[in-house]
Amino acid sequence: MNQTRFDALIVGSGAAGLYTALCLTDLAPSWQIGLVTKDNLLVSASDWAQGGIAAVVDKDDSPQFHGKDTLLAGVGLCEPDAVEVLVNAAPKQIQKLLALGVDFDRLLNGDLALTLEAAHSRRRVLHSADTTGRALVSKLAAAVIQHPNIHVLSTTLVLDLYLDHGRCNGVFYLDQNADQSQEISCLTSPIVVLATGGGAQVFSQNTNPPSSTGDGVAIAWRAGAVIRDMEFVQFHPTALAVPNAPRFLISEAVRGEGAHLVDSNGDRFAFNYHPKGELAPRDVVSRAIFTHLQITNQPTVFLDLKPIPKETIAHRFPNIIKICQQWQIDIFSTPIPVTPAAHYCMGGIVTDSYGATSISGLYAVGETASTGVHGANRLASNSLLECFVFGERLAEQVCAAQISQQNSQQNLDLVSANAIASKLFSANRDNTAAIQTIKSAIQNLSWQAAGICRTQSELEIALPQISTWRDELEQIAEPSRLWIETRNLADYAHLLMRSALFRTESRGAHYRLDFPDTDDAWRIHTLIEGQDIRRSDRHIPR
Repeated sequence: MNQTRFDALIVGSGAAGLYTALCLTDLAPSWQIGLVTKDNLLVSASDWAQGGIAAVVDKDDSPQFHGKDTLLAGVGLCEPDAVEVLVNAAPKQIQKLLALGVDFDRLLNGDLALTLEAAHSRRRVLHSADTTGRALVSKLAAAVIQHPNIHVLSTTLVLDLYLDHGRCNGVFYLDQNADQSQEISCLTSPIVVLATGGGAQVFSQNTNPPSSTGDGVAIAWRAGAVIRDMEFVQFHPTALAVPNAPRFLISEAVRGEGAHLVDSNGDRFAFNYHPKGELAPRDVVSRAIFTHLQITNQPTVFLDLKPIPKETIAHRFPNIIKICQQWQIDIFSTPIPVTPAAHYCMGGIVTDSYGATSISGLYAVGETASTGVHGANRLASNSLLECFVFGERLAEQVCAAQISQQNSQQNLDLVSANAIASKLFSANRDNTAAIQTIKSAIQNLSWQAAGICRTQSELEIALPQISTWRDELEQIAEPSRLWIETRNLADYAHLLMRSALFRTESRGAHYRLDFPDTDDAWRIHTLIEGQDIRRSDRHIPR
């Protein structure tokens, strides 16, 4: 068994992981940082992010307005202190990104260009055309690659945490580039940061890259960490809906710039469901589309961009133009067929405002974490902002605490580590077909039972089936990426469905057909620790 040691170890290479690594090296120049990624540095959900990053930079805006919008979108489940941290730190993060060379769009006079997105009361979303995530991640990745103290471990699959007397001291992993023996190895560190993104791939209809399989949440839960609010999954209202095409996200900014959401008759039906029409909060628009399609028995609705000036479309949405052209859609003249798809997971590993989890030595940041800033429904473009604000705070906290080499267990228990390897991979190799069948079944069942609208009966039928698939996966374990990711998806689906069944109300992105009203008694978090599910100890203040 190989063993490699770092002063800090980050699992995940999206915006949250990259930025946290850079902040750590700024604050602790002598530290050796390990950065683990399943693919390479440019394959992440951040890279897919189109809309932008929310921050107060306009004189007519304020952090108070930004905070109020965030709290309203979160429908009573945001943690006010965490929201205050987020909105007040936002302007500083924009300045740091500009200094890093991120090319946000600007007006002719040189001012930063701002757009409006759903549920924002001001134009405060900065963007780089319609590929903001790519613009950010490319700059961060370039800086990481150039840094001598950041060691990138590409095509590396983390299986589980290495715990010693209840403290996290590293991770067990498989190197996809290793020889055929596929030996489990261990990376050790006194600081382990999970920044693996969300788990929207648990649904058959989703806008995420294939790597978004809920790894961090599943890994932390198996180790005993507290998981929070897993029932809250944001379904983006407008994903490209063309046969055989991936569910490519059509950015919120398209509606913010003036596109109309219409049905097959050309009617702007969204106003039948909310006074703000297509600019209502995402969960409202998604349910409006879902309900309207059931009523009209049509496969899709449409985004009509004709109200937007053609020069604005060309400038703001070049990537959307390109993708739609690949499917013979000219967005200047033809409405884009769209349906909702799973997009962002508000729940995750419980952390404090510095990223610390319930397990000593383990931290989480980005979509993997539940910081409390998103509540029951994330405000558009707050997700990229969260990566930077809390990535920096995490780095500041661990460096201020002077966590260093002597805090870590030096001698890895090889007997225990090899026992884990033996337990995981005792079956015959090459169960690819069986694993793929289970993976597809999990995704289809999650979409059916825990998608946009949920019921007790469907969830109660689905949960035992998920348990059966989890057991089957343990029996056909093999050292492959497919098995590792499917195992994590199965655990993620279990957590999601248990939480959705537990919360007997509708709130934000969680909608129960059998409990359609919002109940003030449920102004409280859902917590899962091991097999125990419970409410948090306190109601969230108004």
